[in-house]
Amino acid sequence: MKLNESTAVTTTRALLVPYESRHVPTYHQWMEDPAIQAATASERLTLEEEYENQQSWRVSHDKLTFIICQPLSPSSSSSPSSSTVQAGEVDIPEKMIGDINLFLYPNDEEDAPEDECVGEVDIMIASAEHRGKGLGRAVVGGFLQYISRNLEGILREYYEGGSKQNGGNNGGKGGETVKMKMLMAKINKDNVKSIKLFKALGFEQEGEVNYFGEVKLVLRDLEGYARGNVPEGYQEVVYQREE
Repeated sequence: MKLNESTAVTTTRALLVPYESRHVPTYHQWMEDPAIQAATASERLTLEEEYENQQSWRVSHDKLTFIICQPLSPSSSSSPSSSTVQAGEVDIPEKMIGDINLFLYPNDEEDAPEDECVGEVDIMIASAEHRGKGLGRAVVGGFLQYISRNLEGILREYYEGGSKQNGGNNGGKGGETVKMKMLMAKINKDNVKSIKLFKALGFEQEGEVNYFGEVKLVLRDLEGYARGNVPEGYQEVVYQREE
C-alpha cells in the first residue's frame, strides 16, 4: 500500500518502517532459509524477483507491509521522542528483525454483504536471536494499533485500488468504500507459540483445523482492543529519506 510509504511506527519494543528496496538483500537472505520458507509457505525466489515483489507490494491496494527493526535508541539522532526517523540509519541490515503484513480480501462467507472485507495478519521474526522474548506479541500489538488508527485510509485505498482493477466498478460493490468485518490469522496447528501469541492479543479460534492443517483465529472488535491496549511509547512518525 502507498498509505504507509512515508510512515514509521515506533514503540519501546520495536520500530516498524515501510518496506524499501534497501531492505531487499537482507529480506532475500532471510527467505533463503528453508525453515523460514516452510513457516511462511513461501517459494524460493531470486534476488531480482524479490526486488520485483517489493515494488509490487508498495503499490498493492490489498497488502500493507512493514519491516520490523530494533527499537530506537535514546542516544541516536532518531530518538524515540523525535517526529522523524532517518531511512538508512534506523533500518540498516544489522537492525532488521523481520516483517509484518496485512492482507485484505473480500469476505467470502455465505450471505456476506458485498461491501465487506476481511483482513489477515501475519508476522515473521526472521532473526533467531529475537525469538522467544515476547517481541512478536509486542510487534503485532503495535501493528493492530496502527491498523485501528488508520483503518479509514486503509479501506479507502483498498476500495479505490480494487475499483481501478475492475474498470471503475470495484467488482460490483456499491457505496464509496468497504467495511472490514474482522481480522484473522491462519496458523499451522503445530505452531503453538504463534497460536498462543494471537490468543493473548484477544484473537479467538473459529472452527476446527482446516484441510491445510491451519487454525483460524479471529479478532472482531479491533477498535475495542486498540482502545484498551496502546503499546508503551507508541508513536507514528515520518520516515525521512535522503533528498
